[in-house]
Amino acid sequence: MSTDLADLAARIGPVLVFFVAITVVAEIADTAGVFDVAGHWTARAGRHRTLVLWLLFVVLAVVCTVVLSLDTTAVLLTPVGLAVAAQLGVSPVPFALTTLWLANTASMLLPVSNLTNLLALHRFEELGKTHGDYVRLAAAPAAAAVVGTVVVLWLLHRRDLSGRYELEAPAEPHDTVLLRVSAAVCLAIGPLFAVGLSPAWVSSAAAVVLLVAVAFRSPATLRRLSVPWQMAVGVAVLFVVVDVALGHGLRSVLQDVAGSGTGDAALLRVGAVGAVGANVVNNLPAYAALEAVTADHPTRLMALLVGVNVGPLVTPWASLATLLWAQRCRARGVRINAGRLAVQGLACAVLSGGLALGALVLVR
Repeated sequence: MSTDLADLAARIGPVLVFFVAITVVAEIADTAGVFDVAGHWTARAGRHRTLVLWLLFVVLAVVCTVVLSLDTTAVLLTPVGLAVAAQLGVSPVPFALTTLWLANTASMLLPVSNLTNLLALHRFEELGKTHGDYVRLAAAPAAAAVVGTVVVLWLLHRRDLSGRYELEAPAEPHDTVLLRVSAAVCLAIGPLFAVGLSPAWVSSAAAVVLLVAVAFRSPATLRRLSVPWQMAVGVAVLFVVVDVALGHGLRSVLQDVAGSGTGDAALLRVGAVGAVGANVVNNLPAYAALEAVTADHPTRLMALLVGVNVGPLVTPWASLATLLWAQRCRARGVRINAGRLAVQGLACAVLSGGLALGALVLVR
């Protein structure tokens, strides 16, 4: 049992380290004024047209998710969208939901895009597949999921996205030095993730750099930092519960639920089970449980990733990105009705997930 727990800790420890460290990075960057300035630049590029501004924000969200991971997008980009809305006097809801949904649905393409992908990459390698094989298999489902998400967002919020806006001056940063250091760190972590360095190490190093900078420039800020220790502990507990349950009969139950094979219906079934599991218990433990009964074929693993990456848009605990997003929204005073969020999230998950699984069926 101790060996099993040690193996589990070695596997999920880096995930939770990344989660906590990237939150610290976002907190400091937000305080330094990085997101207000980034929001102002984005607004200028939109040429006073709300739809153009939103489309630019969509591109930014997709690129940020693919290269930096969904959790980074939820933490770093959510304040940008909310800052844009506040500066221009437009509704923050389309920008908030764009960040939330694309943080999840655009997280298929690269292993670093989602921590579930990083967990799955090890299984791909065990099946004789390379990093390139993963990307080739994920490309079509990833593109389909993004297209579906953008369509749903536009249909739901096209009225808010019409018209023009007047550009306002950005807020003055509290400390120019801290602003520049924070911006440089945020820009640096993307390429470091993209070249394959450990997200846990990169995010931890970034957090240390910014903590040192804050200690010198604004010591009082250290006392205001909000670190999500409770979320991290909660996810760790879920992983332990799932691991124990797998050893006490859950594996056979999941095998019956997830089925077998790589036919069209079988892949749709795996994706649907993954999406439901993610919304019930969170996508990371859902992936950990279902990986045990889908790791026999790369296509089944990819179908599971579609489910646990694209599907968790209904419940507020379905992914760490959703929890981080909600935290960023609360910090900016933006609240969205939970019932409305669940209904609209379900619509997006069904369309985007369905398109992604359909694309996987076509290219497998």
